Amino acid sequence: MGKWEHKNIEYVLPEEIEKRSFAIIAAELAERGIVLPAEQDMITRRVIHTSADFDYAQTMTYSENAVEIAKNLIKNGADIVTDTNMALAGINKKVLASFGGEVHCYMADAEVAAMAKERKMTRAAVSMELASKREKPVIFAVGNAPTALIQIYEMMQESDWRPAFVIGVPVGFVNVEAAKELILQTEVPYIINRGRKGGSNVAAAICNALLYELRDHSCNK
Repeated sequence: MGKWEHKNIEYVLPEEIEKRSFAIIAAELAERGIVLPAEQDMITRRVIHTSADFDYAQTMTYSENAVEIAKNLIKNGADIVTDTNMALAGINKKVLASFGGEVHCYMADAEVAAMAKERKMTRAAVSMELASKREKPVIFAVGNAPTALIQIYEMMQESDWRPAFVIGVPVGFVNVEAAKELILQTEVPYIINRGRKGGSNVAAAICNALLYELRDHSCNK
């Protein structure tokens, strides 16, 4: 039996895999009678692509004009701060840099670990504090720690500071849904996935969807 003669295995060129995947997603969405809002379409589809989970078509939640706001922030050089090094690794830093932005994650910093231990806080919460002090606009991309979202909300309540944008897709069972609901109550622009699902891969996928749309648009001009 040849290499590509295995039953149910189809040889697909590497450059065709993503294109085929998105075609399959489009077909399955149509079969389910799901029509995604135009501006949200490619972001939600990329989340489905990275997770193979069509529940996101129902649970992804966007504030008014969220996609346009996020794109404008990136075009004007905003940075992205994540709550995991996994998300940091997954975001396309080259494309972000072409717009003047950088991705940061403070979770592995010794200073953050020491502050978190001393103050009996999570490193994610301390990381959000540090990120709030950056002098340029920041898109917070939270894929793991609900305490990061809670810290963002508490900082908003305690001062006049406001995040430029929040991507809130932590995954898990403890405080995850409640933390997302806190951000949903604010007037801050956001992309949130309601419920327990999410993850660093989902946070990175949302960031990349925004970046790729901006890149492709600039290339087509």
